[in-house]
Amino acid sequence: VFYSFKYFLLIVQSLHKKEINLFMGKEIIIGSRGSKLASLYAQMAKDKIIKNTDLEDEDIVIKSITTRGDLIKDKRLSEFGGKGLFSSNIEKELIDKNIDIAIHALKDMPALETKGLITDTFLERNDPREILLSINRKKFSELNLKSIIGTSSYRREFQIKKMRPDIICKLIRGNIDTRIKKLKEGIYDAIILSYAGIKCLNLDKEISEIFSVNKIIPSAGQGIIALQCREKDNKIISILKKINHYETYKRANAERNILKVLEGDCETAVGAHATVVKDIITLEAELFSLDGALRFYEKKTSNLDEFKQLGIEVGQSLKTKSKNSYKR
Repeated sequence: VFYSFKYFLLIVQSLHKKEINLFMGKEIIIGSRGSKLASLYAQMAKDKIIKNTDLEDEDIVIKSITTRGDLIKDKRLSEFGGKGLFSSNIEKELIDKNIDIAIHALKDMPALETKGLITDTFLERNDPREILLSINRKKFSELNLKSIIGTSSYRREFQIKKMRPDIICKLIRGNIDTRIKKLKEGIYDAIILSYAGIKCLNLDKEISEIFSVNKIIPSAGQGIIALQCREKDNKIISILKKINHYETYKRANAERNILKVLEGDCETAVGAHATVVKDIITLEAELFSLDGALRFYEKKTSNLDEFKQLGIEVGQSLKTKSKNSYKR
């Protein structure tokens, strides 16, 4: 009787698995950029889905997609359309139903959602801090006068110059390996990168200094992997709900609501970082004027369930401070 019952359970499990595959109707296709780091992010998402559902490795395929941002390697993205250059091609594949889930580094996504798509799922946040890589492992304070630091971000450039006005910031583009290679070739004295990417690629040995989030406020959403799908694709939505990290979800929305209020893009130098302790969320943010000469700062705390409104309030406060400064 025992073995008959055990055999019955195996049949039920098998039928359940087949039911899931029929429910999905096909393999799930995850789309992401083709860089080494983006591929790791896509694999992390795939592993998370497999761990939290009855889907198996063969049920999920990862598709690499070349974005316009990957093709432009010697100019600021803001000159060609902003953050959407890293996401628009992937989103088109999603809208055209060539993929089912899009993987993005949240900090590279435009603040406003593309019509017909939703970004409501986030993996647990990686380290959001900024790091310095330099020749001879010098710390920021030890860099020679008028050292050249490579960055493609206005935010980082303005933050750096607030700490050391003598520093010369020079544009750098390309993936992490490319940027490290340029540093070692002596084109730059140092470069600034996000800690999350370096950690994922196991390149910690290259780090000269890690900046606290108080010293350099990171980009909104930095260190967060976002999963995007079609807004009416209930099958995929039901899967993504099982892997959503809700503290990260709340931090991401609080930070990105600042950008929505400010109508932020690549030309808008904004730092934003939310922290959660028990049922309290604290949001710290800064906004720079277009030339980087003026800095506007705000920090607010709220109950965790008011995370979206907190982002709006901080954004509105920064916007008001910025407008008032230009009226003087």
